[in-house]
Amino acid sequence: MSDGAVLHIKGRVLVGPEDVRDELWVVDGRVTFDRPAHAAEVRTVSGWAMPGLVDAHCHVGLDAHGAVDDATSEKQALTDRDAGTLLIRDAGSAADTRWIDDREDLPRIIRAGRHIARTRRYIRNYAHEIEPGDLAAFVRHEARRGDGWVKLVGDWIDREEGDLTACWPGDALREAIAAAHEEGARVTAHCFAAASLPDLLAAGIDCVEHATGLTEELIPRFAERGVAIVPTLVNIATFPRLAAGGEHKFPAWSAHMRRLHERRYDTVGAAHDAGIPVFVGTDAGGSLAHGLVADEVAELVKAGLSATEALSAASWAAREWLGRDGLTEGAPADLVVYAEDPRADVRVLADPRAVVLRGSVVA
Repeated sequence: MSDGAVLHIKGRVLVGPEDVRDELWVVDGRVTFDRPAHAAEVRTVSGWAMPGLVDAHCHVGLDAHGAVDDATSEKQALTDRDAGTLLIRDAGSAADTRWIDDREDLPRIIRAGRHIARTRRYIRNYAHEIEPGDLAAFVRHEARRGDGWVKLVGDWIDREEGDLTACWPGDALREAIAAAHEEGARVTAHCFAAASLPDLLAAGIDCVEHATGLTEELIPRFAERGVAIVPTLVNIATFPRLAAGGEHKFPAWSAHMRRLHERRYDTVGAAHDAGIPVFVGTDAGGSLAHGLVADEVAELVKAGLSATEALSAASWAAREWLGRDGLTEGAPADLVVYAEDPRADVRVLADPRAVVLRGSVVA
């Protein structure tokens, strides 16, 4: 829009799950609920508006082989943006994507730095691969490089054991997570199985990715401590294929992955029912495509969240958890407009009518 232009969002504005306004205006890239007195030009977009969606587990700058070039990173970010994802928690990337912060047309990114993994216990070219004695130092380094988050690899297949096992001893985790907290950063961890969870919980972990290993015993402890989970159910859907590929060499691991997959909805539903905070994340950027946020919201509904709860996990609650504005007076105008009420049917998210980023209609 030209200088002095005003964007008028008219219809129903979902400021919160139950806070619905009739309209808002965008002036100088920011939200206002007060009609501007003077405007050289007004553009009106009608529909159901809500804050820009959040993908709380995404990897801009990665593909299946490691870091990608800037052109590929740009394409990934644009794909997410056009799907309505305007805020990304980048849960580990080997690429330097700081240049994206200077682009007004690309989503905002909260970075967790580079993955920190045990030697030879994660995807090649992704992580700092280290031993437990160095964990605290690397966590402190990534805490200073990131945007308030650090990403650990909590478990992975142990080829000698032939199954998923925990990567870190409890004393190393306690020292490392304390170091992150001293630096003002929160810590999240990739965890498929149950074995790594007790030590992470005791060490003060803030969030767990995937969390397929949650058990009846662990769920109340997670809820009591307010540890969030990001289930990435669109990624968990790939477990049967992964299991089939490794069945001959690692039969125990394959059977384990199938069990985790079979109970995925029950696990997430039980966690949510117990009061564990659940947020939307797609795990895009490794072997998964970008732009899958609508699919992940629909998966959470299958797991037992109401439509409004699943939407909140990708918008209102997720933004509050990450410390970013929603549609409040004076906030940056990052929002998505749909033809129908997404609270009635979350499948509406797959077809945005308009995407507004930093006050400009970008898609």
